[in-house]
Amino acid sequence: QVQLVESGGGLVQPGGSLRLSCAASGRIVNIYTWAWYRQTPGKQRDLVAYLTSSGTANYVDSVKGRFTISGDNAKNTMSLQMNNLKPEDTAIYYCNIDARPTTPDDPLTYWGQGTQVTVSS
Repeated sequence: QVQLVESGGGLVQPGGSLRLSCAASGRIVNIYTWAWYRQTPGKQRDLVAYLTSSGTANYVDSVKGRFTISGDNAKNTMSLQMNNLKPEDTAIYYCNIDARPTTPDDPLTYWGQGTQVTVSS
């Protein structure tokens, strides 16, 4: 079973930058979308950014101009570059891949375990 592993989280001061990475343990066939979500205690998991199979990136308004999502299917990795971080960006960040598998034995959705991002002075 293919798993997603996130890395790159940590503590950063406001205005700083972090780059989150997500690596698949194996190849995921026929990826439909790449996405990053975030969640704070007591709140639902919210979509932050996603990348379509055609290469179009989409972002929630609060991160536009600051975050950049990217994916590399050949390397089975995805990233979220976060610049000019704000305290309200503090959350656990999760990577997500939706797929359209060719066999019912393969899952439709993959999730990482989450990585903590804390923005504080």
